[in-house]
Order: sequence, then C-alpha cells, then structure tokens
Amino acid sequence: MKALRILATILSGPMLLIGIIWVLQGLNILPGSFMTGQIIWAVYGAPLALAGGGLVWWVNRGGQTR
Repeated sequence: MKALRILATILSGPMLLIGIIWVLQGLNILPGSFMTGQIIWAVYGAPLALAGGGLVWWVNRGGQTR
C-alpha cells in the first residue's frame, strides 16, 4: 500500500502542474506556445488539474493509516 501512495504522490504533482499550465495557455494568460489562446486546452487542462489536485488531497489526507 505504501508503494501505491508513493506512486500517486509522484504522479499527482505533474498532473496538477500540467493541468494548470494548459488552462492558463488555453485562456491566453500564459503565452508562448501553439496552445495559447485555444480554449480547448483549457477544457483539457481543467479536468487534469482537478484530478491531480484530488489525488494530492487523497494521498495526503490525515488520519488514514493502513
């Protein structure tokens, strides 16, 4: 179970970061890419960022030791 927690922690950070970057580029806030200003990237990034954030929360919630 500890290995699963470590793997989830390793995966959740990049998921959250990439999702936020995609949202910002899709909304034309973060320029410098072919994704800049294309709203579809915000649509792709939002669920990825939410999944990454949810995984961070799930892995690091207190009081759950098994």
